[in-house]
Amino acid sequence: MGDKHELPSMRGLLIDLDGTLYHGNNRIDGADRLIQYLTDSDMPYRFVTNNSSASAADVAGRLLNMGIPAEPHHVCTSAQAAAAYIAGKKPNATVFIIGEKGLQEAADEAGLREVTCEQPDFVLQGIDRTLTYERIAQAVSYIRAGSTSIMTNPDLLLPSDNGLIPGAGSIGAMLKAASGHEPVVIGKPSTILMDYALRDIGLPAQHTWVIGDNMATDIAAGEAAGCGKLLVLTGLTNEQNYEYYAEQAGCRPDAICKDLSELLTYIHEHRN
Repeated sequence: MGDKHELPSMRGLLIDLDGTLYHGNNRIDGADRLIQYLTDSDMPYRFVTNNSSASAADVAGRLLNMGIPAEPHHVCTSAQAAAAYIAGKKPNATVFIIGEKGLQEAADEAGLREVTCEQPDFVLQGIDRTLTYERIAQAVSYIRAGSTSIMTNPDLLLPSDNGLIPGAGSIGAMLKAASGHEPVVIGKPSTILMDYALRDIGLPAQHTWVIGDNMATDIAAGEAAGCGKLLVLTGLTNEQNYEYYAEQAGCRPDAICKDLSELLTYIHEHRN
């Protein structure tokens, strides 16, 4: 792992949610104590999620319902980062949205204008569980005619009450195949979401650590952004599959904690 003096300093944290703090609607043991410790000790943190379907307020509400302290301003979603990215490229841009409430609200808050029957500047695509073939055909037509394709996150699958279902990445793969155009990917492991979260927390990468359970998204995103990388074995990655996922991700964490109790101790001992 390397000597801790060679690692980025730990002055702020970018924390994954699903698989790190909860599974579905079930809080992972110690998640409430971890976030309360960060709050009580005034350590800056942000919840960083690839989820584009929920608003920051919705995400915070879900955490609160599980007994995990949360405020909307602590949440950074791929929808918010995508809307900010577009607004940075072209203020007041027009967008054709394939997505749900969180993406639509983020676009509106960023000053983007949603259109449905005219050529947009951007096709903004996330998860959409009411998607129709007609809207896919519209999006493909717009991209082929020159609209820039933006995909909130590359997750091919996402968990549901009925098991894994197609995610935003699966919809994006269909748009890419049909249009022949590569989308701009916002969510982890892209640095776009990470840079958005770093600006929001007000810290440079060399003073910030990424915490998560997924080597391909969380740890790879931390690697790409230049942050410290801390893997927790509370979700997708465990001791048995670690080597496989590390090889797949092409990177390794700077530290590994088996659970959130061990994580809290690590943060307490290594924070600057």
